[in-house]
Amino acid sequence: MTAPSSKPAETILVVDDDPEVLTLVVDILEMAGYAVVSTADPRHALRLVRTYAEPIHLLLTDVVMPLMNGLQLAAEVQALRPEVQILLMSAFRTKAIDDHRMRLGLRGLFLEKPFTVVSLMGAVRYLLDDRVSMSRQQVH
Repeated sequence: MTAPSSKPAETILVVDDDPEVLTLVVDILEMAGYAVVSTADPRHALRLVRTYAEPIHLLLTDVVMPLMNGLQLAAEVQALRPEVQILLMSAFRTKAIDDHRMRLGLRGLFLEKPFTVVSLMGAVRYLLDDRVSMSRQQVH
């Protein structure tokens, strides 16, 4: 893992109903230098998205959760903050999930659990770099 950079940290909202997975992912991202906001409750995540004063750069959410699935959460987050990148994660990758994701028009990546630190960090960095690249294209 690389040392945190001196630039301001990008903020990642992590949502997973499994407390062990949530803690592990938060620890990995924080050690990599990201600012992390986390919750096990997708409804709380939406409240955070509505009220959080700083930018949120990435939503990393489990797909299969009680109360609201990660696909619905991602769609609502994109409606509130279109600039937020989406990284979905689940131990269950099915055609139904992929089809539902396409119907919702969700952009982003899918990370299959269990994943490695390298694959998590690679997906996060890919999406955050893509966000920066897209914003530069809009400026020019």
